[in-house]
This record gives sequence, structure tokens and C-alpha cells, in this order.
Amino acid sequence: MEYKILANGVKIPMIGYGIYKIVDEQECEKCILDAIDVGYRLLDTAQSYGNERFIGNAVKKSNVPRSELFITTKIKTANQGYEKAKASIEESLENLQTDYIDLMLIHQPYGDYYGSYRAMTEFYKAGKIRALGVSNFYPDRLIDLYSFSEIKPVVNQVETHIFNQQKVAHEYMEKYNIAHEAWAPFAEGRNDFFTHPVLNEIGKKHNKTAAQIALRYLLQSDIIAIPKTVNRGRMEQNISIFDFALDEVDLKKLSAADECATVFYNHHSPEMAERFTSFARQ
Repeated sequence: MEYKILANGVKIPMIGYGIYKIVDEQECEKCILDAIDVGYRLLDTAQSYGNERFIGNAVKKSNVPRSELFITTKIKTANQGYEKAKASIEESLENLQTDYIDLMLIHQPYGDYYGSYRAMTEFYKAGKIRALGVSNFYPDRLIDLYSFSEIKPVVNQVETHIFNQQKVAHEYMEKYNIAHEAWAPFAEGRNDFFTHPVLNEIGKKHNKTAAQIALRYLLQSDIIAIPKTVNRGRMEQNISIFDFALDEVDLKKLSAADECATVFYNHHSPEMAERFTSFARQ
């Protein structure tokens, strides 16, 4: 495993295990135990995923000390605001059955996220959160929050894959020393991701899968990735990307695959703003 040192000195694995949409208790616990056994140390969830308690159970059952794991969760939009966020962080700590959370993110840039960030800051100062960050914050809102925060965000998790490489956002994250973390590094299979000709051409060259090439590209772009799968064999494949490197020709071909567009939803659209602000008003 390779690691990145965040701006506040905390060490984070470059490849983690995403736990989105794994909501069955037995399946979730099995997946977490498999992931830990395979070698994952970064576990990424969110309050809105509804599986924090299952993750806490699995971590307790594993043979790996809590100190060796890096657990991320996120404040959901309905919990935005100082008081709600404080209560939700306490609930996350209880669900995860841990004394501290390694990384707490604000899930969406809607609602009173400044109030949420103040609550997170208090938990950070109390030693109950080791690093603060955000998710889905594009450069305008990221710069705004960064500029007026006492404790600076050190991670921004955004949709990032070969079709939407976030090159402009990445430049600003680098400028402000904020780590770039990719959700949906496989675009959830959209746009025929796993049969993409460039990924498979380069995969054949290195005797690797399309998924491994996609993850290696993110790694060499200094982007943390959190792939998700419920299949142990694919877990093993996804973490087996440290024994080869893409060359300049590979990197140029993959860079050219960027369509500079989301395959999910546009946070800048009025429709999405209406949707997410409705959650924040709940």
C-alpha cells in the first residue's frame, strides 16, 4: 500500500474500499471483513449510506487494530447546521463503535455547511476527528470554505474517473494543499467503462484489467481512489496496482479520454441545487 501525508500530517492510504449501497447487514459485514483481510485499510462510508453500524461491527470482529484502519464518514445534507451536525457526529461515533473518526467530510455543498464545519472543527480540536474535509465541493465553494475556516479542509472527494478527470479542480486542490479523492473511480460501469478500448489496450500491454489501469492512472495523478465491489476477487485485483507503472504514452492516451463531464449529476445545475437544498430543509 502507498500512502499520502495530508496537509495536517495525517497519513491516508491511496486506495480505499468504498461502501456505498451495501445496506444488507450480513453482506456489508462480510465485505468489510473481506476487504480488511485482502489488505484495505481505508474504509469509506457516509451517514446517508445507512451502514455505519455494520462497519463498526465488522471492524470489531476483524483482527486488525483500530489504529491501523482509516475510517471516513460524511455528514448528510439533512444533518447540515451546527446543532444537527454535532448530534450526527456523535451518532456516527456510536454507530462506528469508535472513539475517533479518521476523516469526516461534509457530503454536499448545500445547506448550512458552515455550521456543520464549525461542529466538525470542535470535534477535531477534541481529538475525536483526525482530519476534516468536504465532498462534491467544486473550486468556487472549496476556496470560499477554505478561506474562512480556522482548521483547513485537507481532502475533497469528488466524482473522478477517466471520463471526468477534474483537471481544473485538481489544480486548485493542489494550490491549496487539499488532497483529491475520487468517488466512482469506475464511473459505476457507465459509458461501457470496463470495455473501454484505451483501458483495455493499455491493460493488455501490462497484463492488467481495465479497472487496474483506471486505478493506476488515478494513483499516478496523485488522486486517492475508493473503488467499490462486493466480490473478493475484484477486491484483490483493485488493490494489486503497486507492481507496475504507466509510461508517458499510456498517460497521454488516458488523459485524452477525458470528456470533462459528469456521468451522474451536475452540482452546478439549478435542478440539482433544488434537489439538495430540499434535503437540507428536512
